[in-house]
Amino acid sequence: MNLSYWELKTWLNNVDYTIVGSGIVGLSTALHLKKKAPNAKIVILEKGLFPQGASTKNAGFACFGSLSEILQDLQSHTTEEVVELVNQRQKGLQLLRHTLGDEALSYQQLGGYELFLEKDSSLYDNCLQKMKEVNSLLKPIFKDAVFSNVPNSFDFKGVQNNYIRNQFEGQIDTGKMMQELIKKVQKQGVIILNNSTVETYTEQFNNVAIKTNHFEFSSAKLILTTNGFAQQLINEDVQPARAQALITKPIKNLNIKGTFHLDCGYYYFRNIDNRILLGGGRNLDFDSENTTEFSQTDRIQNALETLLKNTILSNREFEIEHRWSGIMGVGSQKKPIVKQLSNHVYCGVRMGGMGIAIGSTIGREVADFF
Repeated sequence: MNLSYWELKTWLNNVDYTIVGSGIVGLSTALHLKKKAPNAKIVILEKGLFPQGASTKNAGFACFGSLSEILQDLQSHTTEEVVELVNQRQKGLQLLRHTLGDEALSYQQLGGYELFLEKDSSLYDNCLQKMKEVNSLLKPIFKDAVFSNVPNSFDFKGVQNNYIRNQFEGQIDTGKMMQELIKKVQKQGVIILNNSTVETYTEQFNNVAIKTNHFEFSSAKLILTTNGFAQQLINEDVQPARAQALITKPIKNLNIKGTFHLDCGYYYFRNIDNRILLGGGRNLDFDSENTTEFSQTDRIQNALETLLKNTILSNREFEIEHRWSGIMGVGSQKKPIVKQLSNHVYCGVRMGGMGIAIGSTIGREVADFF
């Protein structure tokens, strides 16, 4: 790109902080840096037209984990680690709501519901047996029982007669959230440059030389918040995980309210604008979904449609209007990676599919390095 003197001087000169990725974590990092250093020059480099990855592609669940997810985590993490993960997610959601306001988020606390297919009776029974124990673990955080057993009031087919309800789960409008975050950051004077992919960076004595697909410049500090794309720039335990989704055309008299989970959180759906937004299924083919490619596969899309037809909208006519995918960042552990990588390079990655819940606090943690 043939940059002018003015472009170099105004946008790319004397940069204090360069943040790679304009998702929830990157934007939150910029907000908290501006609170600590109002006069700092901050540039955010975003590879996409919109925030790439998952920040604008998720289902808008303000959640912290279904009961079966938490039980699954207890098999690979200590009890203390799992409780702290839930605590961090809850605090993150509170920070997000405080930062933007419930109206800007279109936040609604309608509760969350975990469904169990008829064939998953053993998983359902295990969740019922362990529900009191998990409620006891989480009571110091929520001051009340989180999970309860309630009837199948939405008349889903092929599922156990009861759901497990999470009274504290909410939902947001993802587009409004990101639009408001971007607006808030730009109002603070933060520069966002879209369609700018970081190809390489080289740490120097007192700064970092950054090469993008369009230009080169230097920055005093470099902060990587690319989550699912982090593997392209750093060597940490974080891999891409594609999540596929679809949405129906509007459906008359759609009385489904709340957020819904199935199969240890691998499937999820909700009513948005009288449509069903349904995503998930990557557990059908982990190897193929361990990718940064934005596309859909017949195997997973067919599974989503089957779930719609047989369980969610049984005996109802519907049409699929749109399909998409997002890229999350996962690893062997659920705990995010927030660390200083070298003298001038830092990262906040591996949201584990919980970016809405923890993105705000991870951004604040990254800013606290400075």
